[in-house]
Amino acid sequence: MIPFLLRFGAVCGVLLGLSLGVPSVVEVFTGETAATSFAIGSGVAFAVPALTAFLLHQGAGTAAYAVNVVGLGLFTGVAFALNLFVFFLDEPVVEDLLAGPTRFAVLGGALIFVTGTVMFTVSMARAKVFHAVPVWGYGVSLTLLAVLAPLGDTVWSSASHILAAASLVWLSATVWSAPGNAEARHRAPVGRPPVPGTG
Repeated sequence: MIPFLLRFGAVCGVLLGLSLGVPSVVEVFTGETAATSFAIGSGVAFAVPALTAFLLHQGAGTAAYAVNVVGLGLFTGVAFALNLFVFFLDEPVVEDLLAGPTRFAVLGGALIFVTGTVMFTVSMARAKVFHAVPVWGYGVSLTLLAVLAPLGDTVWSSASHILAAASLVWLSATVWSAPGNAEARHRAPVGRPPVPGTG
């Protein structure tokens, strides 16, 4: 089961990265469009399988994973709604919507997401299974995405999407290239040091 989850999660991570990065590059020239919003909003479905693969690959950080996956569930729902529903509403309607209770739901989800992201980033950095560059890229870019999401389409949000895309693809490629090491970490007897990663 673990090899399948690793491979499946790695593929999902690449698809998630592409769904963030490619539309953001396009938006640099065209601005936000219905097509780019659809791609970003739909791509968030791949987030949880990708995160699960990262956890299985490094073999540590279950508490951080738990917080991050709950935050992902909340924030991906926000991203889905913003890109596939709110995008098509008139500006006055959006302002009224975000001025009410919806605003607190969005902010609460973003807070849990950022907390989980920071925790999981620290767990990856401590485990030293993945390369440090995509690990910190993951933490910084996803935190910025949550902070900048309510501000709409800006150059900074596009840059954050592209950085997140590159980090996710790099992490996913590491998972795909070394599934055997992850299996060895899960099967290692108690007291025996885990097999070092190749990330």
